[in-house]
Amino acid sequence: MPLGVVMRRQPGVTRWARWSWKATAVLPGAGEARWQLLREEDGVSEFHAATLPLELHRTEAEAYLHGLTAEPPCIYVVLRDSVEGDCPLEVLLVTASPYEAQDYADNGEDLVEKVPMPAGLIAWVRDFAKLHYQDEPFKKRRRDRVKTDASEDGIGDPRISQLTDVYRSPSLKKARLS
Repeated sequence: MPLGVVMRRQPGVTRWARWSWKATAVLPGAGEARWQLLREEDGVSEFHAATLPLELHRTEAEAYLHGLTAEPPCIYVVLRDSVEGDCPLEVLLVTASPYEAQDYADNGEDLVEKVPMPAGLIAWVRDFAKLHYQDEPFKKRRRDRVKTDASEDGIGDPRISQLTDVYRSPSLKKARLS
């Protein structure tokens, strides 16, 4: 589903940042746009920055259901500083998965904005997730049939000569050689 991303530009609150940018809305089914001005009043402007496809994957159904439990359910918009001079930010991705959004937030290069989902989009994502969600059955892990109480003689003991010993400190090795 194509989603248009609405970005709001308002004057910055510090002298170092001339403008403050924030993703404020998504437009389901929007047409193609590239930083088209939607409205402007009192120094605050809103732009239709880009239209990107919202792709849902069956393997992410659990993540979508988890995202729908948030209050309010959100779409995550991934932004990056633009290398081109005509637009300030590049809109990389829109996703309904909070797990995927967290991955982009962790890399330190991208900005991730939460935007409330419109009601029709909530229903579409919920229907998709419920259709494809499969609960993973619990599997109890079994121990190997290996003796776990066995001790290895000489490991870490500086009195016993060995070729390699990962438990022995280097200082003991130097003292023994001299």
